[in-house]
Amino acid sequence: MALDQITKHWAVSSLNDGRVIDVLGSLRFNLSFNRGMAFSQGTGIGPFIGVLGILVVLYLLIGMRKSSVSGAVFVGLVAGGAAGNIVDRLFRGEAWLRGAVVDFIDLQWWPVFNIADAAICIGGALLVFTLFRTEKS
Repeated sequence: MALDQITKHWAVSSLNDGRVIDVLGSLRFNLSFNRGMAFSQGTGIGPFIGVLGILVVLYLLIGMRKSSVSGAVFVGLVAGGAAGNIVDRLFRGEAWLRGAVVDFIDLQWWPVFNIADAAICIGGALLVFTLFRTEKS
């Protein structure tokens, strides 16, 4: 969550004037704000998404007590990513839970995302992989 918030602070302060930084190939840093959920769907239901996110993070953290070390790391990625985006919803808007999530990693062929989104996807994929792997054993 800390790395996510640090990179979002950098993006807002460095890219707020419309500046785009080309990094490598199609990767660039391009500031955008998402008031919805994944892929900007559900714009306008930010408070619902925020409350649901808080409940999911709490559920994950409670369930993490029973996890293996690797499972706890993977759950931590998902929970930390979700918490990073919840912080945006809480504090980057005109009212509580009405803020927009800061996105800035732009591949130009995929929706713009952030470190929190990447952590959620990577942690979730590793959890699913671990689940299928342990079911085969």
